[in-house]
Amino acid sequence: MLNATHNGHWVVRLVDGEDLAASLAALPIEAAILVAGVGMLRDVRLAYWNGEEYETFGVDGAVELVSAQGNIARAEDRRVAHCHLCVARRGGTTAGGHLVDATAHNTVELYLRETEGISLRRAPEPSGLLGLTPSTE
Repeated sequence: MLNATHNGHWVVRLVDGEDLAASLAALPIEAAILVAGVGMLRDVRLAYWNGEEYETFGVDGAVELVSAQGNIARAEDRRVAHCHLCVARRGGTTAGGHLVDATAHNTVELYLRETEGISLRRAPEPSGLLGLTPSTE
């Protein structure tokens, strides 16, 4: 992973074979918004929250990452990257959902912005989700 940061702005590049979810969680960022992401992915597994649980599904082959949004927050002693993706297959059909797993195929380019003065924490909720609690520091 290559990255550059200045005044809370992060530009990150993943190279072929790097794990997207693990790379996001490994960034030394306490709280940030994933503003944009483009590139290519393979071995993509996404999920849909049906109101009670996540239903996971795979996306076959190499796909274009056309949109990535989300955030990085703390959940007890670990960083949690909550990310949603939209990917495009050859021919233009798309799939979208909650990121479970994905591997960079050639390159992935991301822009994140730290939430200066705002902490982001996640805690279990009755729904089973880790709910986001933003607060000023």
